[in-house]
Amino acid sequence: MDDVVDWFTSSHRPLPWRDKTTTAWGVLVSEVMLQQTPVARVTPVWEEWLHRWPTPEDCAQAPLSDVITLWGRLGYPRRAKRLHEAAAVIVRDHCGELPKDLSALLALPGVGDYTARAIRCFAYGIPDPVVDTNVRRVIARLVEGDGEAGPPRTSADLQRGQRALDEVSTTSDKVTLAKGLMELGAVICTARAPSCERCPVASSCVWKALGYPTYSGAKATAQAKYEGSDRQARGVILRELRASDTPVPLSFLATLIVDRAQFSRALASLKTDGLARESGADLELPD
Repeated sequence: MDDVVDWFTSSHRPLPWRDKTTTAWGVLVSEVMLQQTPVARVTPVWEEWLHRWPTPEDCAQAPLSDVITLWGRLGYPRRAKRLHEAAAVIVRDHCGELPKDLSALLALPGVGDYTARAIRCFAYGIPDPVVDTNVRRVIARLVEGDGEAGPPRTSADLQRGQRALDEVSTTSDKVTLAKGLMELGAVICTARAPSCERCPVASSCVWKALGYPTYSGAKATAQAKYEGSDRQARGVILRELRASDTPVPLSFLATLIVDRAQFSRALASLKTDGLARESGADLELPD
């Protein structure tokens, strides 16, 4: 694993949230935005977010409508609402500073086990195993000889991640390795087209040594198709709300979605999630 540490140190992408000046709040924002959203789409929104709301207090004081609007088309807009809620809790319970304690981080709205450990590792230099889809795939191939990692199993995945970190000695190297395994899976050991000729640990990869056997184990559930889905319908409605300075007539929004039942479901779910509210015959973003 020392080769991964060396490779990441010399070859990692200069992503803005990796800058040494990035705060723990900036790391949290990046991790939430990067959930199921590509880096290229996240970068400009992250930069604008930190420009407008450089601290949790700034975000907590902003209207939720502004937060949802800036979130734009990153997808899964409940993440924006959760960040806004988390900011308020950080101000109320932690004097405006993200806590380092794992249980305190897990108590924040929208923060799960992966995100909490990512904050501890990337923001505070605490060598927790940070295991996302990329890391799971790298470890499965490199250590176990499987082409895929199979469905997530939190406890087992954390144990595998910890064993990987234990292969390097210093705290600094453990933190760098956590970043390096993630980077390796994102840019070289990709799901569909791994670039083994560029891999810094190809010589010790069990999957390569076995001749790249086809994975035959259980697979993670495929994500539902976006085109034509209720998620897409929600996005259409939110796009109109973000673009308007005034409430938008429900009668107009209904014309944007052919399936009336789907429009009703999308509308109801947006209201349930607190992302939109009715005002008479109109719909608007929440305050």
